[in-house]
Amino acid sequence: MQPRKKSKKSDETNDAPTRRVDKDAALMLEFQAGREDAFREIVQRNQEKVYSVVFRIIGNHAQAEDLVQEVFLRVFRTADRYKPMAKFTTWLYRVSTNVALNAIRARKKVRIFSLELPDSDDGSHHRRDIHDTDAPAPSADLDIRELKAKITEAIATLPENQKASFILNKYEHLNYNEIAEIMDCSTMAVKSLLSRARCNLRDALRGYLGEDFLKKLPNP
Repeated sequence: MQPRKKSKKSDETNDAPTRRVDKDAALMLEFQAGREDAFREIVQRNQEKVYSVVFRIIGNHAQAEDLVQEVFLRVFRTADRYKPMAKFTTWLYRVSTNVALNAIRARKKVRIFSLELPDSDDGSHHRRDIHDTDAPAPSADLDIRELKAKITEAIATLPENQKASFILNKYEHLNYNEIAEIMDCSTMAVKSLLSRARCNLRDALRGYLGEDFLKKLPNP
């Protein structure tokens, strides 16, 4: 009996790449090899997603912009130690999340809309309202603005790890395994964090969105 010949289709299938090429990982390796403009391309490709996750964790546009620069500075400084063991974006999300959470831990609690300022003469204090420069322009759709403000407020009150896991899952659309790798914990821990975050948000937003709040949750 003659051996069975492989079909041309089978050969093509076997020769095909087994996984998609990670463009950003390739750029990092090129940067390691000395192509300096590769890093500029990495920044251009990823700065929006870095800003998105940092801002949602921090909740302040100006500080988020500063932290985005810090994220890429860290990437630049550690580029020579980078190894493409996982998706580049997973590694980048880990750096971004750590930078944002560290900033939260470091900053003192301050009032957003008012400051207590000393009088120049007697050292006494008076309260002055501060305009929120991050607030959107006046809109006829006040209900949506109020809802988004409540969502932002509710997410801001979550414990740090719950907040980070919820943002990565809900708004960055990452799965349990990716979040576990980013946060350096088990998938079971991620599931537990997300479950507690959803319970806390459900309690805070039930009056606005009802029990099925996740499906109705707009971007804050």
